[in-house]
Order: sequence, then structure tokens, then C-alpha cells
Amino acid sequence: MNSSGRTLGQLAQLLNARLIGCADAQVDCAAALSSATATALTFMVGRRHLEELRHTKAGAVLLEERWARQCPVPALIVDNPHVAFARALTLLYPSRSNESGIHPSATIAPDAQIAPTASIGPNVVISAGCRIDDEVVIGPGCVLMEKARIGTGSQLVARVFVGADCRIGQRCLVHPGVVIGADGFGLAQENGRWLKVPQIGRAVIGDDVEIGANTTIDRGAVEDTLIGDGVKLDNLIQIAHNVQIGENTAIAGCVGIAGSAIVGSGCTIGGGVGIAGHLKIADNVHVTGMSLVASDLERSGPYSSSLPAQSMRQWQKNAARLRHLDDMARTLKRLETEVATLRSTIESSDNKKHL
Repeated sequence: MNSSGRTLGQLAQLLNARLIGCADAQVDCAAALSSATATALTFMVGRRHLEELRHTKAGAVLLEERWARQCPVPALIVDNPHVAFARALTLLYPSRSNESGIHPSATIAPDAQIAPTASIGPNVVISAGCRIDDEVVIGPGCVLMEKARIGTGSQLVARVFVGADCRIGQRCLVHPGVVIGADGFGLAQENGRWLKVPQIGRAVIGDDVEIGANTTIDRGAVEDTLIGDGVKLDNLIQIAHNVQIGENTAIAGCVGIAGSAIVGSGCTIGGGVGIAGHLKIADNVHVTGMSLVASDLERSGPYSSSLPAQSMRQWQKNAARLRHLDDMARTLKRLETEVATLRSTIESSDNKKHL
């Protein structure tokens, strides 16, 4: 990506940082702490990177006050280096402005409403009744079905599908291959055969949402599927019909959320988690990767259910023991009963001796 240089003095002012070093020195790119060169900005968080900090060749390092004396190069002192680095990247790598207008290869319904400041790319299809607000960018190959609506400042990068009557809020970023508003997995069984249940709800995406590549958000069966403001979704996530996700929740890749589950606000869901349908997860719940959520999580805090990797030899031993777990439980129960009986007999005998 093309970068734009900044002096350390400018960065200190824009990031509200305290500069240790020359204000006129300039950085024009960003890099990892271990590989940064004399014109690169980097950051450091946590003691585990201390040795890398001591040997860095970076042009400047964003770090906390407590590590300043360990830094051999100019330092920008901030409270949260990771957040400051994210903001610095937007300064060093400003996003390209897209020219407004409609590409000649796009197919636009006559009654679609498209703001003059919107940008419509090649081979886009915009169906009847759609509304595209100001500063929206619709990238190559996107398809918007009837009455879809895209809010101000949102960007659909490429090959995004938005189903009929679905909504995307303001300032959203939707990556390639995302499907919003496909039919949910609604089926009814009749005489041993499956009957499709029409999915008549919508998928409604809030403001400031980011949706990773090839994530699928199904439309509601009757009620809407709802994604709250500020939600961040990684790649390859499946969100089934009627799911509700609260504001500012972040979900990592390969998560599957079954129908009608409700996930609270401020949650984090690790990669590969499975969430069963029709359950509720409270606000500020943090589920570690590869866990299975099969019942309500009613209190905030961390939850885990996955087993960490171990050597094959140890896993085989544990798997063998697991097959005998029921027998072991019965044996333990029997021994507890025998011990209780023996203790009662001894106590009774002792009491008789004292009489």
C-alpha cells in the first residue's frame, strides 16, 4: 500500500503522545518491531517483546512509559500503544478516495435511488427499489436485490450479495464474498420429507460494522436477523436466521451461530466456536476458541470448553481412560458407600467401648 510520511512531531501531536527524540525525524511506513528499519514506525506491548525492543532499528516506537528506558530509538509514549498504532496507520496509509459515478458496465434499475456522491463499480447489479446513500462505494461484481439499502459512507469491497429488503447501516466495511440476506435454513418435515419454509424476515446491519470475507448472515425466518452497531466479524462466519448480536461484539473466524441465538453486547467469541440455537449469551461474555456453547451463558466473564492440544501419546491415554469413565464413576460411588459404612461401623464400635 502507498504510504504518506509524517514527522515524529506531527505524530506526537496527532496521537497525543510524548515524544522522546527529534521532532523533525520522519517515518514513512510501518513494520513489526523485529523487522522495522530507520524510516518505519512500530509499537511494543508486553514484556515478552522486551528483547526485540532492545535491538530494534525502527525510526520510532509507540510504547508505554515503563518501557521508555529500554528503547534505543526515538519513542512516542502513550497509554495504549496498540490503539495508537492503529490510529497512526490511518495517518501513514490514508485510504484512497473513490471517484463518484456509475461504471458503464453496471446494471441499475430505473427506480433505484443512487446518491450523486456514490461510487458504483464494474459489473454491479442494483435492483428495483434500492437506495444507495452518500459516499457509498459499491465495488466490482456486487449484487443488490430489490429494495436493499446501503447507508452513508459504507463500502462493499467486491462480490458482495445483499438480499431483498436488507439493510446495511452507515460507515460499514463489507469484504469480498460476503452474503447478507440469503435464506436461512428453515425446513419443516412432512411425511418423512423436508418442506422449505419461506424466509420472510430481513438481515439488518447496524452502523460501523465490519464483516470479513465470505461471512454469511442469513435473513430472518419471520423476524429480522440483527447485527448491532460496532460489531466486528472475521472471515468465514455463519450467522443463521433470527440471530441477534449486540453492539461492539467481536467474533473471530469460523464461528457458527445457530438460529435465534442472542449474543450480548461487548462480547468476544474466539475462532471456531459453535453456538447452539435459541440460547442467550449475556453482555461482556468472552468465549475461548473451539468451545461449544450449548446452553445459556447468563453471567459476564470468560468461558471455555475446548481441550488444548497435547502429545498424541498423552491424548491416546486420556481417550482410553475416557471410555471407562462411566465404570470408574460407578466404582467410585461404590467405594464411597463402603467407606461410609465402614466409618459408621467403627464409630459405633468406639461408642460401645466408651459405655
